[in-house]
Amino acid sequence: MSLTGNWSYPTAIKFGAGRISELPGACAQAGITRPLLVTDRGLADLPITAQTLDILEQAGLGRGLFAEVDPNPNEKNLDAGVKVYRDGGHDGVIAFGGGSGLDLGKMVAFMAGQTRQVWDFEDIGDWWTRADAAAIAPIVAVPTTAGTGSEVGRASVITNSETHEKKIIFHPKVLPSVVICDPELTVGMPAMITAGTGLDAFAHCVEAFSSPFYHPMSQGIALEGMRLVKDYLARAYQNGQDLEARAQMMSAAMMGATAFQKGLGAIHAMSHPIGAHFNTHHGTTNAVCMPTVLDFNAEAIRERFDMASAYLGIAGGFDGFRAFVQELNDSLGIPRRLSDLGVTEEAIPALVKGAIIDPSRGGNPVELTEENLEELFRSAL
Repeated sequence: MSLTGNWSYPTAIKFGAGRISELPGACAQAGITRPLLVTDRGLADLPITAQTLDILEQAGLGRGLFAEVDPNPNEKNLDAGVKVYRDGGHDGVIAFGGGSGLDLGKMVAFMAGQTRQVWDFEDIGDWWTRADAAAIAPIVAVPTTAGTGSEVGRASVITNSETHEKKIIFHPKVLPSVVICDPELTVGMPAMITAGTGLDAFAHCVEAFSSPFYHPMSQGIALEGMRLVKDYLARAYQNGQDLEARAQMMSAAMMGATAFQKGLGAIHAMSHPIGAHFNTHHGTTNAVCMPTVLDFNAEAIRERFDMASAYLGIAGGFDGFRAFVQELNDSLGIPRRLSDLGVTEEAIPALVKGAIIDPSRGGNPVELTEENLEELFRSAL
């Protein structure tokens, strides 16, 4: 079976090995003639980035690059990127990389033409309507990890460096016009990043599937996304050159981000403030929190995971699924406790304060309060 396709849901996606060569055509499709490639510091010097800039230059599109992006990107990175974009006379963004490069690239395109500060567009009510939609630059997204699925998302997560809060900035036009998913770009991912990003995709699917909100399309996508992670993440972790496993994990990442339109939950409500305070890897943090949150939500989600487990080929219904999650984490070298990531007991009040206002909180099947969130953080610590 050839793992190649052209999809228009949720946006235009060119999927398949070697398709990075089609980047100039993707820029043309999006109406970009002078792109700025935005990525993170770690990727800036890697061969896949040089190869991509060569492809752009050979097509007469220049080799504009901004890479001053932190692992948890913040408003200072954003201001610097917008300045480079404006000073360089760019007319669109290629968001290139993992979650941090994709999220910041999308925000550079979003903020380049705005006059208000970025926090005015937080994902609260209809705040997104404050933006000048006509001033949002076109975006082509090129993921190099298989995790966040930010390439098919309408939002970015930006850390407020002063308050240590992760904020979700949303606008429908932040959805990239074209996505190039080339699994060859992910073969160099270290095993640890393969595990963390893959478990981020898994967390998106698990939480979307658990959410009580009504969205049958997302429910189906979340279920199949879980299956792909179950079947292919260990393979990609054990052999980074396994192109089939890499391709299937790229699909799972996009499916997780498409599915979580239905909602996220306690895993992300906990993970966002932890990442903002302790600068932890987002997907790894999700993975550490997942067993505790599954236990907490057990009675509300048991029936649906009894059904899911049958589809996933996991014996024992919900309890079998819960055991599988811990075994998967252990097999991928994920720590069992938040304290192993550097999280301290003294920080729990601040983490609870961040979690209770996190937009992900509303999608949890059991209502979250300051009291039960404190218990959750202590259990996971």
